[in-house]
Amino acid sequence: MSSMEKRRNVLLITSDQQHWHTLGCLNPEVKTPNLDRLAASGMMYSRAYCPNPTCTPTRASMITGTYPSQHGAYSLGTKLDEGVHTVGEDFQQAGYRTALVGKAHFQQVQPNADYPSLESYPTMQDLDFWRKFDQPFYGFDHVELARNHTDEAHIGQHYALWMEEKGFDWRKHFRHAVPNENGVWLATSEGQKHTWSIPEEYHYDAWIAERTNALMQQYKDNDENFFLWASFFDPHPSYLVPEPWDKMYDPGKVTVPQLIPGEHDRNPAHFRLTQEEKPDFSQWQEKHGNGMHGCHSHRHDRKKLAKDIAVYYGMISLMDKYIGRILDKLEELGLAENTLVVFTTDHGHFYGQHGLTAKGPFHYEDMVKVPFLVRHPDNPASGKQSPAMQSLVDLAPSFLSFCGIEPPIFMTGRDQNPVWRGECEQARDHVIVENRHQPTTFHLKTYVDSRYKITVYFGREYGEIFDLENDPGEIKNLWDDPASQLLKAELTWKLLQAELGKEVLSMPRVACA
Repeated sequence: MSSMEKRRNVLLITSDQQHWHTLGCLNPEVKTPNLDRLAASGMMYSRAYCPNPTCTPTRASMITGTYPSQHGAYSLGTKLDEGVHTVGEDFQQAGYRTALVGKAHFQQVQPNADYPSLESYPTMQDLDFWRKFDQPFYGFDHVELARNHTDEAHIGQHYALWMEEKGFDWRKHFRHAVPNENGVWLATSEGQKHTWSIPEEYHYDAWIAERTNALMQQYKDNDENFFLWASFFDPHPSYLVPEPWDKMYDPGKVTVPQLIPGEHDRNPAHFRLTQEEKPDFSQWQEKHGNGMHGCHSHRHDRKKLAKDIAVYYGMISLMDKYIGRILDKLEELGLAENTLVVFTTDHGHFYGQHGLTAKGPFHYEDMVKVPFLVRHPDNPASGKQSPAMQSLVDLAPSFLSFCGIEPPIFMTGRDQNPVWRGECEQARDHVIVENRHQPTTFHLKTYVDSRYKITVYFGREYGEIFDLENDPGEIKNLWDDPASQLLKAELTWKLLQAELGKEVLSMPRVACA
């Protein structure tokens, strides 16, 4: 590796469950000056997608370069096997330092004897364990972790240690949990609403920025190149943020998306059930399914939702402040010219769109499309938007390619580095989004190309087809439309071809026999 290549670094910054339209440069209702300046100095990709609209599967794809159906952590409540190859191992072999600060969520939160997890109770709250922890973790030689969103009882690990080191009495700002008779840990109290009692200086955004900057300073001082992931927790619900960010936005002035009457009439039954007061989703519940995210009533009070949206925006703006501190530190250290910076999130979010809230097995663009900003040192273009399709499964091979490291043959993501450099228009003409939240009944895949989207369900005759060009709001499902049956056949064939194209190769063919 040449000295020029040795100086190349990768800084990945992520949020959690952020709608693609919640950047100030796209939406004047939300203020994100630091992400806006990153967009102004780089490229915004308007067609970026997650490989799965839930945390664990997509986060595992980001570090393996493979799809959830390939790496095995296919749903929430699963874990990524510790033996799976990750991008951090490739960077380590090339002499890089690798670190993750913030949310990992590669493992489940509840303890299980057959599938032990460092991110589960009671280990996550054993602060003596984490005080001494110095093991590699999924290819990261250094991790500083937390598991809680807002005031969740999952508080612990390095975030709690950081607050203790600062002499802060943190416990009264978080819920508590105890195991029930089945060994499942449950919170013993209700969470706070909208205004989090924790002072901003002890918020996990401040912790992530401080520790990320300390690591960059260390790498600079030691002349070490790095792959560093700053992994923020917000704006994932619950809608909770400290003062003054809780009142930064006026609920009376935010746009509240709404259900269009009749839009679910052509959709599968589980869409329609979300609009009932007491829906019955039992036909989809399976043994070993362990709950179904999003399969409940999504009916809501518009005024209350407006307040939730205002706080959601406040969570984003607070996070943006601390992302700005990281970007400032990168500049201060003189590393920006040799560092690839990518900002994205793990999946999208509903806040009223299609009558839905939070997430679930509903593959609208609101759920599967993500914000995606790239500042590439080799691309002089800045402040532009590109429609080149991106998938978060592409991150690992693209990061390696940027640093002059050959991606392993078994990574099924595409190398986007030529696109990010401005050398070609696109590296892919489609994306695939997987979702297997129940063993069989909620097992679906979505194929998206430049114009159309098709979603198919395992063992089911229903599905969805949307024309994103003529119906960008995804209101008219064409699945059963008589005039669209040839289109359905064509898109089904394209999905099959795409599935064949992403099969894993464990090694190259080295001989004829």
